[in-house]
Amino acid sequence: MIREHDRVVLTADIPEEGLEAGDVGTVVHIYRRGEAFEVEFMTLDGQTVSVATLLASQVRPVSAREMTHARPLAPV
Repeated sequence: MIREHDRVVLTADIPEEGLEAGDVGTVVHIYRRGEAFEVEFMTLDGQTVSVATLLASQVRPVSAREMTHARPLAPV
């Protein structure tokens, strides 16, 4: 079960938001008992890249055996 403030992993690219599958974000709001989530994605220095409303099928919880991976953002 995904709750507010949980970290989640994006399971699909969201090009209109500049997001790629594997990006890690933080749940800031839950819609309709977990049918969708508002997720904030940030750079490693704390700058917000995107706040996106995503379906439950577009995110998954992080697992204990994963590590964060850094990638450069495309120029704006």
